[in-house]
Amino acid sequence: MDEAGAAVATAGEAELNLSRLNVSPETLELELEVRSEERRGAREALLRLLLPHNRLVSLPRGLGSGFPHLQLLDVSGNALTALGPELLALSGLRTLLAKNNRLGGPGALPKGLAQSPLCRSLQVLNLSGNCFQEVPASLLELRALQTLSLGGNQLQSIPAEIENLQSLECLYLGGNFIKEIPPELGNLPSLSYLVLCDNKIQSVPPQLSQLHSLRSLSLHNNLLTYLPREILNLIHLEELSLRGNPLVVRFVRDLTYDPPTLLELAARTIKIRNISYTPYDLPENLLRYLSLASNCPNPKCGGVYFDCCVRQIKFVDFCGKYRLPLMHYLCSPECSSPCSSASHSSTSQSESDSEDEASVAAHRMQKVLLG
Repeated sequence: MDEAGAAVATAGEAELNLSRLNVSPETLELELEVRSEERRGAREALLRLLLPHNRLVSLPRGLGSGFPHLQLLDVSGNALTALGPELLALSGLRTLLAKNNRLGGPGALPKGLAQSPLCRSLQVLNLSGNCFQEVPASLLELRALQTLSLGGNQLQSIPAEIENLQSLECLYLGGNFIKEIPPELGNLPSLSYLVLCDNKIQSVPPQLSQLHSLRSLSLHNNLLTYLPREILNLIHLEELSLRGNPLVVRFVRDLTYDPPTLLELAARTIKIRNISYTPYDLPENLLRYLSLASNCPNPKCGGVYFDCCVRQIKFVDFCGKYRLPLMHYLCSPECSSPCSSASHSSTSQSESDSEDEASVAAHRMQKVLLG
């Protein structure tokens, strides 16, 4: 067969690439049988079999008997509606890529998966771009899984039993219809990357702060209106993506600066220049307004504000243990306030430290907003 004959074998025959052959499933099965016979007695076992973007509607028969030492199987981009019992014969399989198929109905995964050797061997499973409406219960028994991808399905929820996957390091569930994050998700000690973007999540449970290994958290394009303060306990977190949530939209809207009114400009001028006056010198509304002045927190400024101010988020150290996001109000956009600590100090070293803190806080906030 000419097209299948163009298949590529690489890495000392350890990999067989039969992708994009555009042949019938029957022809592809015949080719696999031929390759299996050719390999009998070979010094090096076939470890990787690539079958993506063909027209497979089921796994090839004799897959396990023909390639018993297989460690990676890629059947992405086919028309699979089920991963049949042939999968269970691959006792040493570590990586299974089956994204962009038609999996998701009853019997999509083989019976006995949780009791098979795959429960101990499978480390990477990619089922993104299929039709799953719920996480199959048998997947939650694959205790050796380190990476699980179920993005772009139709998942409505995350089961509490997700905590069974104690070896999990990367969980991708973006592009579904998930509304809630179960607190049990916080019980995964090795989780480093958590992707929950493009769902319908409205809140984040404080238990997520228990994910002490978490480095990246993607929550963009959800319905979040707030974050729990416990999120600051994720000391190893390097990336937090929040764009496209109501909390970010509101945050940006609140930071817009409207220019002061003529009344406020007059009151600011009187206060800043210490202009003396009597009750008979000023209009009554201006007299009342002057009593509402607030001092700008920037010690280098000395200005005041009334109704018009600039809001600034700043991360402030608290007792040397926590970094709390606090809202500061400044008199104008040109006024920048160094980040103050919980206790004030007048020494130059303290002022220098505060300026460094402000720089770090600004960088961190930009990282959060831009995600």
